[in-house]
This record gives sequence, C-alpha cells and structure tokens, in this order.
Amino acid sequence: MSDIPETATTSESTASNKQNYATKRARNYALVLLTVVYSFNFIDRQLLSILQEAIKADLDLSDSQLGLLTGFAFAMFYVTAGIPIARWADRSNRRNIVAMSVGLWSFMTALSGAVGNYTHLLLARIGVGIGEAGGSPPSHSIISDIFPVEKRASAMSFYSTGVNIGIMFGFILGGWLNEFFGWRVAFVVVGAPGILLAILVRMTLAEPIRGLSENKKVADTESPSFMAVISLLWSRLSFRHLAFASALNAFAGYSTSSWTASFMIRSHGMTTGELGTWLAMTMGLAGAVGVLCGGLLADRLAPRDKRWYAWLPAITGLICVPFMVSVYLVDGAYTALMLSIVPGVLFNVYLGNAIATTHSLVGARMRATASAILFLVLNMIGLGLGPFSVGLLSDFLEPSFGLDSLRQAMLYLVPVIMFWSACHFYMASKTLREDLLNAPD
Repeated sequence: MSDIPETATTSESTASNKQNYATKRARNYALVLLTVVYSFNFIDRQLLSILQEAIKADLDLSDSQLGLLTGFAFAMFYVTAGIPIARWADRSNRRNIVAMSVGLWSFMTALSGAVGNYTHLLLARIGVGIGEAGGSPPSHSIISDIFPVEKRASAMSFYSTGVNIGIMFGFILGGWLNEFFGWRVAFVVVGAPGILLAILVRMTLAEPIRGLSENKKVADTESPSFMAVISLLWSRLSFRHLAFASALNAFAGYSTSSWTASFMIRSHGMTTGELGTWLAMTMGLAGAVGVLCGGLLADRLAPRDKRWYAWLPAITGLICVPFMVSVYLVDGAYTALMLSIVPGVLFNVYLGNAIATTHSLVGARMRATASAILFLVLNMIGLGLGPFSVGLLSDFLEPSFGLDSLRQAMLYLVPVIMFWSACHFYMASKTLREDLLNAPD
C-alpha cells in the first residue's frame, strides 16, 4: 500500500496509527474484540426475552408492558442517544466511546437485578439503551477504516455475528440461571463481566486514522454536518429502500427473538432451561452462520454485479416466509423449533450487507453518522414497533384465543412484514449501482 499523505503536525500520529493496523493479525484482533463487544450488547439485550415470563409473574405485568420494555421504551432512548454519539464518533476517538458505552450498559444490566417494580426496571432498561447506543456506530466506522471496500461486507457480517452470539449466550445463560437462581441473579451475573470488557477495549484497541482502508488521509477539520449526511442519504433512492427494508426485516427479527420464548412456554409448555438451549442453537449459532455467510457470499458475487448486496437479502427474506408461517401453525414443540432453524439462519443475512452498502454511499467522515441514521430507521420501526406491536395485538386477541393469543399475533404480523421487507430490498437494487458510482470520496 502506498504512503498516506500526511501534514507535518500529524505525521507522527498518522504513522503510528498506520503501524497499528499494518498486519492482518492486528486488523483481525480489532474485528474480533469489537464483535465480542457487540455480543455483550445482545447478551444484555436478549436476556430480558428469556426472563420476561418470570418477570411478568413476579411484577404482575401485561404483554403490552413487556413489549415496551423490550421494544419501544428501549428503542426510543437507543436511537435518540445514537445520533449525537455518532456525531461525536465522527469527530473524536471512537475507541474511547466504545469502551465507555460497554461499561455503562453492562452496569445498567447488572442494576436491573435490583429493581423493585416495573418503573425501576423500565428506567434500568432505558439506561441499557443509552449505553448500547454508543456501541455500533463507532465500531462500524473503525471496521470500515481498517478493511478495504471489497472485504467490507464480510467484515461487517463477521461483526454482525455478535447479534447471534449474544442471542445464543443470552438464551443459555438467562434460561439456566433463571431456572436455578431466579431472574435477578441472571441480570447481575450477565452484566458484571462487561465492565471488565470495557477496560480491555480501552487498553488494547488502537484508534485508526480516517480513510486508512482507502489509502487516504481525511483531514481533521473535515466533518460534514448532520443535515449534509441526511441530505446525501435521502438523495439516494437505494438507501431509502435499503433502510426501510432493513427496518422491516428487523421488525420480524426482533419480534421473533423477543416473543418466541414466551410463545413456546405458553403454547407448548417448555421450561426456560431447555428452551434457552434450543433457542441458543436455532437463533444464536445458526443465525451467526447465516449472517457471516451472507456477507462472504455477497462480497464474492458483488464483483459481477453490485446489486447482489440487495438481491441476497431479498432472496433469503422470501425463503423465510413459508417457514415462519409453519412455526406458528404446527402443534408439536420440537417440530416448531426445527422449522424455526431456517428463519434463524436467514434472518440477519441483510445486516452486514446493509451496513457495508451504507458506508459505500458516503464519505469516510460520515460513516458513524450514516450508521446511526440507518440504525435510527431500523430500530424505531424494528425494535421500537416490532415487540410492542406483537404484545399489543396479543393482549387484544387474548379474550378470543387465551394463551394462544401470542401465537396468533405472531402469525398475523411476522411473515407479512418479512415479505414486505424482501420487496424493498429488491427495489433498492434497481438504483444501487448508479448510487454507488456517485458516492463521495
């Protein structure tokens, strides 16, 4: 790689930062560490899903209240805090922001085990949301700076396996800790190690220079305004469809990950320990394989046609739909769990592709903000409306269907939303090549 242009005042720090990521080993260490951070993000977030039936009984809550905890209330603060933190990350040290964020959300997760009522738990989850808002946008920006564009979807997909790794350990740890020690202990045990992870990030992760992977130095004074980033992304029709498609996919994914445990407990009588293990495999391990292979496959196909970054999630979304319908129609618990493997593998194929494509549409100092904007749309619709809508519809259907009201709510909503998502990924592909060619430096 040729030397990156430097000024006299910044040459020493630039050379140092180049050296930090001069080797494949250093880049891979950063990617693995950030993926571990993202895994803790979803362990802490997913924990509530496997514990919510025990919490519901202990605190006497409705499904709508549970939906607020796992969805809208969390998402509101998650996305609201995400924009200013992302703007900060586009101007400042991203490593430090990630370290502070993981420390905050881990502390608030542990604190959730000490709550005395619904209001206290809601406030604790809001704290988790604010902390987690500072995790992904800075991490995305770091990854895009240390991996070249032709490997970016693969790197982002590897990072995105943190979703499924977190789901896997959240279900396993939450399920068995709840069964043996109760839901309060589960929150403390899962939250505390994240504080140590925050120290590890601060001490061992180097901050890369901007534009490193494109072999260019981005001046420290360059920082496009928030409205400039919004304007650029809005002017790209492919991004509008991509963001909405991602949000709808997330609606289906978050609804499923938030409510499947409750559905299996109510409609099939499973215990949290056994169920947590099953869901860890079907949503966690299988999902990690799917999201990683999705990015690798897209990067392999993209040299032939960049539209594969949108075509691939469109195809996998359509494949999910009949299996999702079947999960809620069959009678046997294990049949339902086996059928859920296919959606479990394919749910998050879109994620690495969507993040990498968004970064390719903007400049180097826009990436953290662009990620935050993508996640704003994704989480307001997906995380904010998904679990809450299912819970609200379940409460509405309860007089007619009793314990099976949740089954019916998921059947009516989730497959339809997934099909809708696939349609928008296809529409994004129509202008994607042109928009990528017109992307700023």
